[in-house]
Amino acid sequence: MSKYRTPGVYFKEIFNLPASVAQVETAIPAFIGHTDLAQKNAENVQGVPTRITSMLEFEGIFGKGNPESFTITIEDSYEAAKGLGEKISNRTITAIPPKHPSPFKLYYCLQLYFSNGGGPCYILSVGSFTNVPDKGNSTNPESILGGLEAIKAIDEPTLLVFPDIIPASPPQTIGSLYKDIYDAALTQCKILKDRFVIIDVKDVTADPVSDAHNFRDNCVGYSNLKYGAAYYPNLSTSLNYAYSPTHLTITHRNIYPSGFPLLEAGVSDSLTLAALQNSNPSLGRSVHNEIKQQYITLPPSGAIAGIYTRVDRERGVWKAPANVDVRNVIGPSLDLSHQQQETFNVDVTSGKSINVIRQFTGKGTLVWGARTLAGNDNEWRYIPVKRLFIFIEESLKKATKFVVFEPNDANTWLRAKTLIENFLIKLWRDGALVGAKPDQAFFVRVGLGQTMSAQDILDGNLIIEIGIAAVRPAEFTILNLTHKLQEH
Repeated sequence: MSKYRTPGVYFKEIFNLPASVAQVETAIPAFIGHTDLAQKNAENVQGVPTRITSMLEFEGIFGKGNPESFTITIEDSYEAAKGLGEKISNRTITAIPPKHPSPFKLYYCLQLYFSNGGGPCYILSVGSFTNVPDKGNSTNPESILGGLEAIKAIDEPTLLVFPDIIPASPPQTIGSLYKDIYDAALTQCKILKDRFVIIDVKDVTADPVSDAHNFRDNCVGYSNLKYGAAYYPNLSTSLNYAYSPTHLTITHRNIYPSGFPLLEAGVSDSLTLAALQNSNPSLGRSVHNEIKQQYITLPPSGAIAGIYTRVDRERGVWKAPANVDVRNVIGPSLDLSHQQQETFNVDVTSGKSINVIRQFTGKGTLVWGARTLAGNDNEWRYIPVKRLFIFIEESLKKATKFVVFEPNDANTWLRAKTLIENFLIKLWRDGALVGAKPDQAFFVRVGLGQTMSAQDILDGNLIIEIGIAAVRPAEFTILNLTHKLQEH
């Protein structure tokens, strides 16, 4: 009997196109640190992962950077005019930044992130500038470790960044918190298998060799090294310190020559920059311009996260995020030579490779390394290789969920195999895989007697074996130069 009950015309859509894999995002960082505010739509978002897409959106929710205290002096020097009782003035304005700036770098790192090509990202505020526990734990939301635990529940982030990892007192100290956080982050990456850690190597001694040894010995463990990459040194940026005009005090000095007949040398009453801008706008602008000549030094992770995003968008996750310019920087805080970098790139003892940021004449500041912390591991030595596998695994995990509870038979196996092969062929055509032909670039195997036994099928296991030949960066370019003798 026909299933149609009423006379008429009926259409049945037949889908001929094979199922496709939706590629997951590869560079969505999660920044964990301290902020001025944490208020979105009148709701407190402290400890809550919050997605933003621009610096303007960040400032609307989390405010700006921690205001710094400058030492500002205006000196007016006077000379007696020849033959007259008048004076000629020479004005000098100085603005000296704090010797130990605030350790809270999240706001500035976000500026570097967006200026270097960053896009959507997550912010997790673990507290204000006055709420800074030196030690944290995974159950305390007002700690960096607590923030790391909170971001674990969000599926979208693929990069973890910690700009505020240094404890507040004293700001130069690297305590056990540094190691605790990065070890916990690498462990989270190992468990979830969908994210990667960008690590700052602190240049606290201004001696590259000492900083490298300190990092390898004290600041990161020996497990899950393929899920992270370290960068050195800090960056001298073109960004300005945050400051509050109402809290900046200006000292105004009058300097007279000895024996000046009219006035005595002295110091006028101190006033704030805000008051000066109201009473003398022109002089207030001059002081403001002098403050803007002072630039902040930052850890590189914010800029590196932006570079990951830029390279992934323009070339693909399989392209090494190296030999790429770093924007909004004057240069690295330390200028490493070719010989000094050798000890960073390869360490025969621990294998913890450190990527160096260097300045080259005529090229500017470039990222000059693309190794994971597992620098001695032949399989996972390079950042683009590990991140490509993370991308493929996460994309296929989401795309093959339709197989769950489907009949474990040849029809389902063929559908799954075709889906994966179509995805990998596209990657091969885009240049992510090595090989002149698809069968040289990858293989996909599934079936009874190939990847599964009868017992596997009885247990409900559908096992698919995938092999991938990932492209690797050309890290060393070797030119063989031979002396060719003259021919008669």
